[in-house]
Amino acid sequence: MALDFVAGCIGGAAGVLVRHPFDTVKVRLQVRSVDKPLYRGTYHCFQSIVRQESMLGLYKGIGSPMMGLTFINAIVFGVQGNAMRMLGADTPQHQYLAGAAAGFIQCVICCPIELAKTRMQMQGTGEKSASRKIYRNSLDCLIRIHRKEGVRGINRGMVTTVIRETPGFGFYFLAYDKLTRVGVTRALGCDADADYIIPKLLLAGGMSGMASWISTYPVDVIKSRLQADRVGGANRYDGILDCVRQSWRRKGWRAFTRGLTSTLLRAFPVNATTFTNVTLFLMYMRENDDSMKDCEPMRPSLQHSSL
Repeated sequence: MALDFVAGCIGGAAGVLVRHPFDTVKVRLQVRSVDKPLYRGTYHCFQSIVRQESMLGLYKGIGSPMMGLTFINAIVFGVQGNAMRMLGADTPQHQYLAGAAAGFIQCVICCPIELAKTRMQMQGTGEKSASRKIYRNSLDCLIRIHRKEGVRGINRGMVTTVIRETPGFGFYFLAYDKLTRVGVTRALGCDADADYIIPKLLLAGGMSGMASWISTYPVDVIKSRLQADRVGGANRYDGILDCVRQSWRRKGWRAFTRGLTSTLLRAFPVNATTFTNVTLFLMYMRENDDSMKDCEPMRPSLQHSSL
């Protein structure tokens, strides 16, 4: 359990560093104004942020996911592992249920972290040096929200987070199980001495991450819009259904795919990096343990705030 915790922190930290620039682009595209859009697409958004706000603009709000990384990975690895032991047989159905349980429980930490991240990412949009910063850092952001809106405020978007994370983690672990159970990865072997072990781990983790995001992406769009609401004092949505109605009325189904390109571009390298770091660390630490000769028992954490 201790090794899983350390491995999750190492893999998660590597994943956050790779993921965050893509995540900033995704959030900007998801919450941009339909009437007066600042960005024409993923590449233009990325280019504009670097030009107007410098490279550091891509890493706005990174303190929040880094701050909660240890807790999220501990919860995900602990719950998923214990759930699998309680369920008994290692089947695809059990992998999904165990992953869904892990996703559900970690929402308690994930939601406030993503709220702070989203608010920080939207702060100073289009400015290289913001004239007036509302929040100094992610912790200050959460403190200010709590003072103004209470516990309910820092849990804004919790329902959509649960709707996204629960099946998202389930599909993630299910996809990985399928890839390693009947796919090329299992056939070629995943032990430490196998040929091309790193490309195999990268492929399995990356494809699983993409599958998870595709399965729940429209919910993520709604979550981002609700959490970004009230930035600058504006309050556009009365709730989840109102957000869905307004989004559909203005742009149709395309409103729920905004930022998807950025997300998928991010999902593969992030989850490939996370999975490979976790697995290689555990292989190195337990190289004499027969239970680690196969990669199946090692399930990486999907970073939303992960995937």
